[in-house]
Amino acid sequence: MKRIKKWGVIISFVLAIILHFIYEIFPNTFFSIIAPVNESIWEHMKLIISASLIFSIFEYFMYKKKDIAFNNFIFSYAISIILGIIIYLIIYIPLNDIFGHKAYIAISLLFLIFIVIQVISYYLLNIKRIVHIKYLGILLIIIIYFIFGYFTYHPPKINLFYDYIHQGYGIIKSS
Repeated sequence: MKRIKKWGVIISFVLAIILHFIYEIFPNTFFSIIAPVNESIWEHMKLIISASLIFSIFEYFMYKKKDIAFNNFIFSYAISIILGIIIYLIIYIPLNDIFGHKAYIAISLLFLIFIVIQVISYYLLNIKRIVHIKYLGILLIIIIYFIFGYFTYHPPKINLFYDYIHQGYGIIKSS
């Protein structure tokens, strides 16, 4: 399980890099929900969510194939992602205020967050099975995507949602 989690960090990070550009290539509603539509901090949290969940699908089948016991799988990812987003924002926002946007800071922190997510998920997978907790995990993932989808199309006019590069909020149409 630890080996799969280590691969999870690397694969999630690579998936995040791919997801960063996917909306530009395929500008449609589906990709607007799972990938950033602009360069705001908020939109980039989708990289954490979607990359982690895409890897979790592969991980699930790896555990099944190798007959590795795991508990609370969906719930572990939902909680790990929520905590990953919170930790990212707690660290990134002050650094961004101090140094301005620096890609190397954002990318390094993203890699660190994927480590944190895999560690949290690992520990949650190894605790005693909690009956029906998967339903809470599914509900949390649906809520996360609903919130991110809603704010993609109806972003509040605050710094967290502002794209400083393109000078706007939400989906910014090119002229």
